[in-house]
Amino acid sequence: MSACEQLAANASSGVAPALRAVDCLASETTAAAFGRLFGGNGALVPALTALLTLYIAFFAFSLLTGRSRLGISALTPRMMTLGLVLTFATSWVAYQSVVWNLAIGAPDQIASVLTGARGSATQIFADRIDIVFAAIAEVASSTGQSAQGAGAGATSGSFTPANVMWLGALLLLLGTVGILVTARIALAVLLAVGPVFVVLALFTGTRGLTAGWLRGVVMTAIMPLFVVTGGGIVMELLVPVIGALRSGEGMIDGRAAMALFLIATVHIALMTMITRVIGSVVSAWRVFGLAGGESPDAQSAHAPSAPAAAMAPTMGSAAAAPGVQRRNTYFAQAATPQADVPAPASGPAASRSGRTMVVTTIDSHSPAALPARQDRRARGIGSRFQTQPSKAREMYR
Repeated sequence: MSACEQLAANASSGVAPALRAVDCLASETTAAAFGRLFGGNGALVPALTALLTLYIAFFAFSLLTGRSRLGISALTPRMMTLGLVLTFATSWVAYQSVVWNLAIGAPDQIASVLTGARGSATQIFADRIDIVFAAIAEVASSTGQSAQGAGAGATSGSFTPANVMWLGALLLLLGTVGILVTARIALAVLLAVGPVFVVLALFTGTRGLTAGWLRGVVMTAIMPLFVVTGGGIVMELLVPVIGALRSGEGMIDGRAAMALFLIATVHIALMTMITRVIGSVVSAWRVFGLAGGESPDAQSAHAPSAPAAAMAPTMGSAAAAPGVQRRNTYFAQAATPQADVPAPASGPAASRSGRTMVVTTIDSHSPAALPARQDRRARGIGSRFQTQPSKAREMYR
């Protein structure tokens, strides 16, 4: 029998043994999954070889077509990405030392610093939960009201102090052990399939999946940190309440039972709020630029073209901002076919019978007069000698 099997056999004896069993099984499962995926005889090793070949081929094609160039600024990010992917996708030692230890050990260490505990803060918190439930069970057995209260509540439909006490204990169990075990199992699953998402970081189109995987790992990793920190405050509130559960007549105090139920309900609400806050915080993380904003080319593609900007209405002061194309549009419409329309105060004359003439004057010295969308390869010294429009452009309709 292995060590994990022994811990799993003793998992039903308390909260702390259950968490130790879950940690051991999670580590063992993650190591086995890594070996089956990218180990010596891994099932995805041929797929990794094919993806690396495609990565090199795409880079060579970009060099041949002039979309990329040989230089430090172009080669350094690609070589670093290739090296990190090969390291974490093919070496369990590197993956365990960096990813696993950071996801499991770093939040626990921070929780130990915050709570002032010596050792694992999660295990100490689990031991305190075992002490709380042992005290509740002792109160129920010494008063002899657990079975009788359950029967009375079932027949009359009212809450007895014993029923309220056990209901509060159940809520407390779900809000502490349930969240800790769920977060640890979810983290183990994410780390088990992690090498697949590490390989997907090679290509731009699939880096969003890697960013989403990292967000999920961070969310499930820091969940125990908040549970232990917030649960420590709840445990301090429960100590006097549990001491007051046993009344002087050998019965369960109703006020203390209601206080226990109230504290357990507040703890459930606190854990729900913490889950939402962690989700909001992690969703705003840009993940080291893996799924960042749009590139300059994409931003210029969404920018309006020069004719569209010319026809758009403008509002504001007479002084235009720097770099914005200055346009003055005049509309003149004849009242009658024989009438003459006077020309505007400034600008070229506009007079047509029965027609509407639009005269747009463009400042040829403004940088925005150039096309908004221009090929990057055409930019350089030659663009300085590009001809500039020097006369007014007239459009009739």
